Amino acid sequence: MKNNNKKNLNTYDTCKRVIMEQDNFSHELPPIVEELIQTTEEPNSTDHVGYSMIPSTQSIIDILKILDTIIYPGYFGHQELYWNTLSYYLGNQLSKLYNLLSSQIAKSLMHECAAIKEGSCKECVLLARQESARFIKKLPELRKVLAMDVEATYTGDPAAKSKEEIIFCYPGLKAITVYRLAHELLLQKIPMLPRIMTEYAHSITGADIHPGAKIGNYFFIDHATGVVIGETTEIGKNVRIYQSVTLGALSFPKDADGNIIRNIKRHPTIEDDVIIYSNATILGGNTVIGKGSIIGGNVWITESIPPYTKVIHEIKKQKIIPMKVKS
Repeated sequence: MKNNNKKNLNTYDTCKRVIMEQDNFSHELPPIVEELIQTTEEPNSTDHVGYSMIPSTQSIIDILKILDTIIYPGYFGHQELYWNTLSYYLGNQLSKLYNLLSSQIAKSLMHECAAIKEGSCKECVLLARQESARFIKKLPELRKVLAMDVEATYTGDPAAKSKEEIIFCYPGLKAITVYRLAHELLLQKIPMLPRIMTEYAHSITGADIHPGAKIGNYFFIDHATGVVIGETTEIGKNVRIYQSVTLGALSFPKDADGNIIRNIKRHPTIEDDVIIYSNATILGGNTVIGKGSIIGGNVWITESIPPYTKVIHEIKKQKIIPMKVKS
């Protein structure tokens, strides 16, 4: 009994000490708060005070999960699908998508709306609903395009046992799926959302595809890890790339005041039927990789390559070999 009393006393003393420490710390809070407020008045402050809420990353992840159930019905979600229930299921998913997407597009638009600094903008809310409906109308065509990407992956990877395995397991397809969805929102001039989408895909797949890139049908990324595709990259049809490929900018031109010039082509153009092997780096807005070329691993390219050319990296030098074209 005495031991229990001693234990209870020790517990009481510990709790009392913690409460006293918390109470003492509460007196230190006001000056810290004041200092934090003062930092928001500095020129390079990162605060977002006085503006409408920005989009929610978690909500955008939820949107992508709903889109998975629509683009690949029967693969994702929490119920088995049958032909006699498919219409109801897709209608329900589209309704959820419309409501959630409209809300997040509205937040994106209000974030950049010059008419408000806080509160809500009726015009932004209405436009968000219109743009959400416009995006949803594109989904049937996007399903067709992504089916081509699945086919390209199955054709290009002998390790793929089935298309089901590709849809479930391949990070390259996941990155391409999110890119194609985000790209359409970018074409609709929706701010922030497309980049949040592709950065989420980057975090889970290792492939960094800017939503502004233009990518043709039958696109295949094998392994995905470390792939970087810049904003103004243009990729033709039936292109295959491997891990750690960079399609980037050679330099960043500046204006007379030393500011980076934006909205110019900084990244390469990859024509149809090109294969780019692992660790290749291709840079520059004027760099064009000609149709049917093969770019070997570990090469560094900053100038255009003619069609049907093989570029390989030897021990001491990089070698360019013309390819024979079948007539």
